[in-house]
Amino acid sequence: MNPIGLISMQYARPFTAEHFPLFEKMREHGFDFVELLVPEVGELDIGETKKALDDAGLGVVLAARVNLQRNLASADAEAHRAGIDYLKYTVDCAAGLGAKIVGGPLTGNPLVFAGRPPQPVEETERLARKERCVRGLKEAGDYAGKAGVLLAVEPLNRFESDVLCTTQQAMELLDAVNNPGVKLMLDTFHMHMEESSIAEAILLAGDCLVHFQANENHRGFPGTGMTNWVEVCRALHEVGYKGPVSLEPFRRSDDRFGVPFAQWRPPHEDESNRLAASSAFMKSHLLLTEYRR
Repeated sequence: MNPIGLISMQYARPFTAEHFPLFEKMREHGFDFVELLVPEVGELDIGETKKALDDAGLGVVLAARVNLQRNLASADAEAHRAGIDYLKYTVDCAAGLGAKIVGGPLTGNPLVFAGRPPQPVEETERLARKERCVRGLKEAGDYAGKAGVLLAVEPLNRFESDVLCTTQQAMELLDAVNNPGVKLMLDTFHMHMEESSIAEAILLAGDCLVHFQANENHRGFPGTGMTNWVEVCRALHEVGYKGPVSLEPFRRSDDRFGVPFAQWRPPHEDESNRLAASSAFMKSHLLLTEYRR
């Protein structure tokens, strides 16, 4: 049975030691692990965090935070080098926490949230970006492999990345990297925008898929949007996926005109019932898929 997890941003950002009591609450809601953002230096004590996770009986996966200053795709040599060094740092954090996966937009080049609008790219620069990403992931993948950690590249939607947006692009990248330490993660929120069929994209990913984020098209609680979860879970079952499935519901409880939906907001009410229901919803869909004929 796939472990079901919850990303820490559901509760707090940044996630610090004062939020450790939430680990027990997550476990009570039926979650098996937490997906933590890779802590910036000084944000979390790795040893204390691991103890808190162990005490709560939670596993952990990590989500990397790239920016334009640590950016594998960058033509700037310093930013490119910083991108590789950052991925190695995430591996060190993972090893200290007992995490086996570091996922996220590891290729870098964030767009709108980095204040950088989409722009046309010359063919020579497109190919150069790919070469830089491949070179960086090979080096970081070697480092991760020695630590027993997998790096999982994540395609993002066209407004958040201009180097990796679809599963097809990700498979092309993985084929070029050809490193056992570098695999794939998928997020149904982004897939709703960029894939012709979420199920077909999962089938294309096959055994390269090592982390899956199960999110609604509007980032609400699973089951409240337009995602065809039966189809999604059937595809996961068909490729034999048994890895972690994390939920990342960003609340949408304020529909007033002019309120930016892209802005992260902390909870303003107790969401325990909805979180517990979301965990049970995904677990039941994944389990019952095995018995559908």
